[in-house]
Amino acid sequence: MSDMWTGEKVRLRGVEPEDWEGFRDLAQNTLDVRNADLVDPPRSAESFRSWTAERAGRPPGGEAFRLVVEALADHAFSGSVTVGETDSRAGRFKTGIEIIRDHRRKGYAAEATELVLTYMFAEQRYNKCEAEVYAFNDASLALYRRLGFVEEGRLRQHGFFAGSYHDVVLLGITAAEHWATHQRPSVR
Repeated sequence: MSDMWTGEKVRLRGVEPEDWEGFRDLAQNTLDVRNADLVDPPRSAESFRSWTAERAGRPPGGEAFRLVVEALADHAFSGSVTVGETDSRAGRFKTGIEIIRDHRRKGYAAEATELVLTYMFAEQRYNKCEAEVYAFNDASLALYRRLGFVEEGRLRQHGFFAGSYHDVVLLGITAAEHWATHQRPSVR
């Protein structure tokens, strides 16, 4: 493809104000939210509209950003992918992905993550990507391992929710490990 933000199944794009319903849908399934983060109290539709409008108005790039994962088949909002906690001196960043329940098991999360890795390694000169996943989140652990991430450690009883403490698994992939299984983008 001639667009580095488009794969075979998904396209990554900036947040648009009308994406507020997709972000609301992601937040409404508290079981899914708990797998990735802590559960917040319910938010109003206006809160989602203003949150999304603010993000849509941000300039592209920067040290932390969020992109919408859009399914190519129907151009539907399928989730989002984030880059954050960048350390340009050390050459590392963190990523995370969330996909709407109805769009899972279609390869969207893997492809979106691969597109972000390619951008960060090939265009931004980062050397390592890290991800933190709750130890009970088997689907996310399997996704990152399938993409070539290696378990680097475990933070024991690191997060508290649902009445108990939970371990967090630390995973990482270097640029060299990524390029060993993916073709570098062409210069053309």
